[in-house]
Amino acid sequence: MKSRGLGKGLNALISENVVDLPKVEAKEEQLNEGSVLKVKINDIEPNKFQPRKMFDDDKLEELSESITQYGIIQPLIVTKKGDYYEIIAGERRWRAAKKASLKEVPVIISDLTSQEILEVSLIENIQREDLNPIEEAKAYDRLLNEFKLKQEELAKKISKSRSAIANTLRLLNLDARVQQLIIQGSITSGHARALLALDDPQLQYDLAIKIMDEDISVRQIEAIIKKLKEEPKKVNENTKNNSLEPIFKELEERIREVMGTKINIVHKGSKGGKIEIEYYSVDDLERIIHLIEQ
Repeated sequence: MKSRGLGKGLNALISENVVDLPKVEAKEEQLNEGSVLKVKINDIEPNKFQPRKMFDDDKLEELSESITQYGIIQPLIVTKKGDYYEIIAGERRWRAAKKASLKEVPVIISDLTSQEILEVSLIENIQREDLNPIEEAKAYDRLLNEFKLKQEELAKKISKSRSAIANTLRLLNLDARVQQLIIQGSITSGHARALLALDDPQLQYDLAIKIMDEDISVRQIEAIIKKLKEEPKKVNENTKNNSLEPIFKELEERIREVMGTKINIVHKGSKGGKIEIEYYSVDDLERIIHLIEQ
């Protein structure tokens, strides 16, 4: 298969030939690939593997009004699928055209493989900055895993660095709720990459909510995460020690019987530990000190 110049963008798919045909039944085999013709809008369906899933209603309405006034300036790119056409590029224009109640739209029919269709859709959206980071990451993931591309090949096709692709893919390791916040635009990809330093999905989500509620900067959240990772998790350590070493529970009970108050032993392995003794008043403290001095 000869190269179609996908890395050069959509213009590489469009020839200079323009044929304005009123009926889809026209002899398509007589047209050069890249020729433009008119197709009934109801004969066109979106590509289910289109990377972009979110469409801004307000922007669609603006585009619809522009189409009503000026028409569709750039044709949709489609591929023939039996008795209908599947969109390769231009789903936003198609949606806006439907809002504008157009009966027909200009299209370019192109014979592409499934891999090339995804590549073109991805390129179109990246060039227009229409994808959110999660949509972009999922498209990369599909190209790499389903179509067995290597990151170097993908980087060349879409004119991005390998490190940029790798950093985007890492977002798929975040908690699903955090990914949804990225899709909604509630937190930035910079915030999201900072959250990747945390292994706990619940903690990722809790901090993502904190970012939203308190308008925390990326640097601030990085400082919070650094502090969290440095602080000893006292409660977890206590639970772990007590569950692994039941003897300390027995010792706590023996000391409690002598002291008459709650005792907590924090064992730190070979580093030793500490004994915590609770008191409930000044008199109670004096009583405990008297017992220790005996």
